[in-house]
Amino acid sequence: MASPTAIRAESGFDITVASEVMAILCLADGLADMERRLGDIVVAYTRDRTPITARDLKADGAMAVLLAEAIKPNLVQSLEGTPAFLHGGPFANIAHGCNSVIATRAALSLGDYVVTEAGFGADLGAEKFFDIKCRQAGLAPDAVVIVATARALKMNGGVAKADLGREDVDAVRRGAVNLVRHIENIRQFGVPAVVAINHFYTDSDAEIAAIVEAAAHHGSRAILCRHWAEGGAGAVELADAVAELCDGHGGGFAPIYGDELSLFDKIDTVARRIYRAEHAVAEPSVLAQLKRWEDAGYGHLPVCLAKTQYSFSTDPALLGAPTGHIVPVREVRLAAGAGFVVAICGEIMTMPGLPRVPAAEAIRLNDDGLIEGLF
Repeated sequence: MASPTAIRAESGFDITVASEVMAILCLADGLADMERRLGDIVVAYTRDRTPITARDLKADGAMAVLLAEAIKPNLVQSLEGTPAFLHGGPFANIAHGCNSVIATRAALSLGDYVVTEAGFGADLGAEKFFDIKCRQAGLAPDAVVIVATARALKMNGGVAKADLGREDVDAVRRGAVNLVRHIENIRQFGVPAVVAINHFYTDSDAEIAAIVEAAAHHGSRAILCRHWAEGGAGAVELADAVAELCDGHGGGFAPIYGDELSLFDKIDTVARRIYRAEHAVAEPSVLAQLKRWEDAGYGHLPVCLAKTQYSFSTDPALLGAPTGHIVPVREVRLAAGAGFVVAICGEIMTMPGLPRVPAAEAIRLNDDGLIEGLF
């Protein structure tokens, strides 16, 4: 009798915030939906490539029980008493980058205006908020706030990190192409944008004026915000501008690709329209995997591109607003429970941010039995 064909198992580590379980927690609309999504997680395949799910292992119920309390949003308040929900924390560079649907819907039922964050640059956070979260939850945002700093624009204009505190208006103007690219990208989704200039005490009036001018030249208002120093009073003008945009927005929001596109075409659409790449590329094995998922009924899912947050490209050193670059897709992962396909692009790590010396090495009990080293 012939021996069975050997299959090599490959694995690794992902940071918790990039896990499919985190995405499910954030995209589920309730306990029943969360349990269904947990059951849909594909954990393995049979030899004939039939998916094996957490439901097949009868693990979905126990998983839901473990998350039954975690699915409840945390209500907190700012130093000035402003209520806020903190719920979920997927990174936008390697995951879908949005807080929970439950928290957003709860906030919308309680307030006239709701502000939610999707970080790591609008090319990552905003795109995934629009194309994944809004698509799945049926949300239609009325306005976008793009946060910019003079320091970041100077870095995109070629200034070394050690010199960012020095005035360099020309570098701000050169780096403003990065801000303009974000403004243009947001408009592709049919949503108006306002720019919040997060003020640093080293910023000069001329640098701020250059940012305001660049945004205005491309049809967006840029507002200086001093909330770091002045609290809410330092962002009143921004709040008024956002409310005005929301009240005057007549709708028109739409994701940038439809469900009917193939999975690779969705990846390529994001690469071309948001990253301004010439196109995306992938090895035949990656394309074959995408085709197998499409044949298995997953072709309608949106895509979640994992790439560096430092550039529109997959090269963290390529700053500004590059065009014509190539987006290499080295690996794809099915997140069937979360409801999207992850495309790992370039050299991005899904276990980022590890220090040279783990914090755990400093944690211990002292002679009095008290914990030391947590702070």
